[in-house]
Amino acid sequence: MEIEPESAAVDRARLSLVPPQGLTPTQVSSIRALLWAAFGDKPDEAMTEGDWQHALRGTHFLLELDTEIVAYASVAERQLEVGSRQLRTGYVEAVATAVPHQRRGLGSLLMTAVNAYIREGFELGALGTGRHHFYERLGWITWKGPTLVRTPEGPRRTPDEDGSVLVMFTPASPELDPAASISCDWRSGDAW
Repeated sequence: MEIEPESAAVDRARLSLVPPQGLTPTQVSSIRALLWAAFGDKPDEAMTEGDWQHALRGTHFLLELDTEIVAYASVAERQLEVGSRQLRTGYVEAVATAVPHQRRGLGSLLMTAVNAYIREGFELGALGTGRHHFYERLGWITWKGPTLVRTPEGPRRTPDEDGSVLVMFTPASPELDPAASISCDWRSGDAW
């Protein structure tokens, strides 16, 4: 297989934004295949049906080369809280680049668009990841404080998520202390 130079792939890439519930059946099938292959089958990293359901609730970012979807991300609106301050948050879900197209700048191109979308419409951007370097070089920072989820029974600590939540400040962000506690709204599956 011949690898296209990085700049040529980026130059040919076409970005589309699709609203929630706006994906065609063909797009759904392609994105699912891309995500499951890109995340692999390691238990701590594999894509799950719950992860997919979370992604479906957001605005879909599709990056295509010719007619093939080669990178994907979703931004879903969530309410995060720092202290007692509620923040309208663009929460990034299911970011992946198709395996044969990785390390060619396509994921960075996709996330540049995601970042712009979040900066324009939200008080904060957030995501959960174990791959900090990729996001940090694009302006995201690791939240240092403890993480919690707001359940119907009250707030519950999520210590396994401490250090894996990254945030991006936007022009609408209030002054926040990244060492304070941060909580997300409850949802089925992974809280973060």
